[in-house]
Formats: sequence, C-alpha cells, structure tokens
Amino acid sequence: MNVLIATDKPFAAEAVNSIREVIENAGFQCLLLENYKEKSQLLEAVSDANAIIIRSDIIDAEVLNVAKNLKIVVRAGAGYDNVDLNTATANNVCVMNTPGQNSNAVAELALGMMVYAMRNFYDGSSGSELSGKKLGIHAYGNVGRNVARIAKGFGMEVYAFDPYCPGEIMEKDDVKQVNSAEELYSDCQFISLHIPATAETKNSINYTLLNKMPKKALLINTARKEVINEPELVKLMEERTDFKYVTDIMPSNHEEMSSKFGKRYYSTPKKIGAQTAEANNNAGIAAARQIVDFFKTGNQKFRVNK
Repeated sequence: MNVLIATDKPFAAEAVNSIREVIENAGFQCLLLENYKEKSQLLEAVSDANAIIIRSDIIDAEVLNVAKNLKIVVRAGAGYDNVDLNTATANNVCVMNTPGQNSNAVAELALGMMVYAMRNFYDGSSGSELSGKKLGIHAYGNVGRNVARIAKGFGMEVYAFDPYCPGEIMEKDDVKQVNSAEELYSDCQFISLHIPATAETKNSINYTLLNKMPKKALLINTARKEVINEPELVKLMEERTDFKYVTDIMPSNHEEMSSKFGKRYYSTPKKIGAQTAEANNNAGIAAARQIVDFFKTGNQKFRVNK
C-alpha cells in the first residue's frame, strides 16, 4: 500500500517522522509531497496512492478522479470541508477526519486571542480582565469543551449552545446550557465560535444575532470564515464602536476591516489554530493509525462521507 502525505503546509519534521514510522511499521510505503506550489504536482503524486493524509489541502473531483487506486483520505484535523465528499463516495473512497487531536491547541489560541483583545492588543493602555465575564461557546464539541475547561481557569462564567450535544455533558462540565443561539448571544459579552461551515451555518453569524450581544462585546472565531456574514459584520462594527472581532481565519474583506476598525479587529496572517508541535504530532499519527486500521481490519469509525 502506498500512503501519500500531501501537505502544502507541511507537518513538523518530527511529526512526519512519527507518521512515517507508523506507516512503514505496518509494511506500507510512505510517499511525501510537501510545500507543493501547483495542483499538477498533487495530481501526479496521487496517481499511485492508495491512501492520502492531508491537512487543509483541497481534494476535489479532479484529484479524486485521477487517483484511480485511492481507497481512503484522512484529514489530519477536525474540519473536512476541503474534501469533495460526494465524489469520494461515488468513487468508493472513504473519507475520515481525526476529531479531538487539535482541540487543545485551538482552544488555547482562542483564549490567547481573548486576552490579546481585552488588553487592547498589548498597546500599553489599560485593558480589561477575563475573570468574572460571561463566555458563550457556540457549538460544544471537542474544541468547545477545551475552551470551557481553560476559560473556567480564568474565572469566567461559561455558557454553551449546541442542539446536537446532550445537556448532561454540559452539566457534568459545569457549563450552563442555553436553548438558542439568540439566548447565548444576548447573555454573553464574549462569544467563541466552533461551528462547522455547512449549508445551515454559512453566513449565520449576522447583524441581527451579533447585535444582541451586550456592550463591550468580543467575538472570537477559530472555526471557519464562511460562517460569518462579513458585510453585516462590517455594518455592525461601524454602528457599534464597542464591538471587537478577532479571528484565526482571515476574512475576504480583511483590508477593509483592518483600515476601518484598527484596534478593534485582528486576524492571524494564516490559520494557526492547530499549528503546534503537539497538535501536528497527534493529528498526523492518528491519521496514519486510522489508515493502517482501515486496511488491516476495515475499521471506518471516523468516516465522514456516506
């Protein structure tokens, strides 16, 4: 079996070595494509692959149709909207993710961005503390739960909305469950987004919802940029000079946001939520183990396509 690691943003060298070890110990061959600049390089590399490990790389219909021997794609991370699931299913390709492996890294970044914003981006002026503030977590999955755990260490009051998460999980974590997004945004000065980009959620974080937030509101986005209605966010921030937005996913209108809102807005230059040595290692090794298990036992536990 040929297992291709295809990453235009490479894993750390230590992670690559660990992934390779898992693959080769199983008797498979490890192929490596890093820092590629052209899609043609990916198309050439996948032609011999039985399995692919990716990060944010785009696996669309063109890639899948070229990869005649491909049986499985594993996204080293939680999100998988960069893979054409319908074509994968049509081509009898299993698509998996590695939920939970990057969660702590993303959660730590979310809290770090909260501190950064509330201390006025470290400009030397008097800021505000997180302790005693209300934090709303929108989607209580692996990342959201880690955000709650860390935020409670800061002394924050933590609320969450997630219609797909059983209430007893939040209760066990001492997190207050609310019954709607509207209630969450109305109650909390801080909102941390952890929703995926789906037909239901795209552009759902809009003017009406955000304008329910209390004064001196802060929105933190370490999820997906597509969930934000960007023109309506601009309108809101023009009207509410108390509102701040920090994001790990640069908006399409970054230049406009930056020029208009100065120190009420910050975006990382590129998505770095999972960019830690530990997360690199955890997600990559998990992906390799899932591929080995898939071929040796047929295990499809983390399959995300039909």
